[in-house]
Amino acid sequence: MFYYLFQCLSDKTDLPGLRLMDYITFRSGIALVLSLFIAIVIGRRIIDRLQLMQVGEIVRDLGLEGQMKKSGTPTMGGIIIILSILIPCLLFGNLSNVYMVLMVVSTLWLGSLGFLDDYIKVHRHDKDGLKGKFKIVGQVGLGLIVGLTMMMSPDIVSRHIAETTDTGSAAITQTVTVDETAEPVAASGHVDIKAPITTIPFVKSHNFNYTSLTRALGPAAALGGWILFIIVVIFLVTATSNGANLTDGLDGLATGTSAIIGTALAIMAYLGGNVIYSTYLNIMYLPGSEELVVYMAAFIGALIGFLWYNAYPAQVFMGDTGSLTLGGIIAVFAVLIRKELLLPVLCAIFYFEDLSVVLQVAYFKLTKRRYGKGRRIFKMTPLHHHFQKEGNPVGADGQPCEVLLKRPAHAIPESKIVLRFWIICIILAVITFVTLKIR
Repeated sequence: MFYYLFQCLSDKTDLPGLRLMDYITFRSGIALVLSLFIAIVIGRRIIDRLQLMQVGEIVRDLGLEGQMKKSGTPTMGGIIIILSILIPCLLFGNLSNVYMVLMVVSTLWLGSLGFLDDYIKVHRHDKDGLKGKFKIVGQVGLGLIVGLTMMMSPDIVSRHIAETTDTGSAAITQTVTVDETAEPVAASGHVDIKAPITTIPFVKSHNFNYTSLTRALGPAAALGGWILFIIVVIFLVTATSNGANLTDGLDGLATGTSAIIGTALAIMAYLGGNVIYSTYLNIMYLPGSEELVVYMAAFIGALIGFLWYNAYPAQVFMGDTGSLTLGGIIAVFAVLIRKELLLPVLCAIFYFEDLSVVLQVAYFKLTKRRYGKGRRIFKMTPLHHHFQKEGNPVGADGQPCEVLLKRPAHAIPESKIVLRFWIICIILAVITFVTLKIR
């Protein structure tokens, strides 16, 4: 709204300051401050309203210290995060930008999915909430929307700047694997590439084209590359969204890690959306993607503001309304800035939370068939509960279960677990940037 208002006024008058909206840094700063303000000030009102509506968390007794004290704490606080993101984006974002539109759609899509899950848990008193298959369908649907939009939209391209040599000829400064049909546009001094290109570490040009894996398809190789890309997008959206959902088990854990990941992605988006920095650093330049910095600034501000109430001891939980949305936002954002293959490092905490549950279930079933009694790898999953559990878990027969990983011998306080996970997340973010310099 304000973005278009300032644009209209700047075209008709010469008042000083009207061109500030043209600067990504200015709009991003305003979006961050506003989202922080909304989360803290309006968030307090929403929490009070949730308490009046008796929208409390249903806590199962898992034998964890301080767990039952959380029973009745207002949940569905993800509404605060979503509003704190969307309002600044609607006010200061360029809504004609396809990248911004996709992020707004992703936020609403996953927010609605998570809200429905929380609604079933709280108002219908069904602890299982929305069935897993419906969640998967929703996540797969979003992956399809994002992947197909990136394939079909003419505004989503990677641009490779040409520089003029002494002889006046054009030379591409960035080397990538592109379609053979792509030709440099000599008149404008650049070439726009419409291909499923992404960034990978340890490679000199940092770029990888999915089409290189489907060359055996001949004339259909380009289409095959896009189909492979869409499959990767669907997998990452689903895995990251569920990973963030599983990580949301301790006060401030998912909120803090998501804010750290968001900061790293915002820096990448700013560099990749700036022609000067992208050319200087020899990274992929994505025209129009700089608008994503405004969105991610609102995302970071919303999470920091929400952490005001969600830090230990939490006054509100985000519920699936927030956790499913956070993971999906991170995955879609990484895909849009062509950094999705860096997510296994940057979001390793989310994926280890996913993996811990899968391994625990698989190992339990395998050992039960072999020994007649199931054994466990971890004391409890998701992974963060392993550090919180005192002693070995007890099976259905009331006897202690055999556990492969017995350390730590004693339970670690919840606040310390959260802080250590944050530190690990910061280290992973630094490693993600370092991998781009190791060629």
